[in-house]
Amino acid sequence: MQNESAFRASLDRVEEGLAVLLLCEDESVRFAFPRSLLPPDAREGDILEIAIRRDVAATAEARRRVAERIERLRKRGV
Repeated sequence: MQNESAFRASLDRVEEGLAVLLLCEDESVRFAFPRSLLPPDAREGDILEIAIRRDVAATAEARRRVAERIERLRKRGV
């Protein structure tokens, strides 16, 4: 199972602290990121590689915490 997806996007512009990105494979797909999440030297026209990774361990830990919380609530009769 693949836990990562990577794609390229061009930095179209920055507006009010948001970087507007265009997906390189389909420029009709636009999305915005907080400018603070981009490399400090990123400029309009730059091509950026974006990787999204699924954190399996953190997901399992979060699910465990939620299950424990639900169990505590059940025992209290809530």
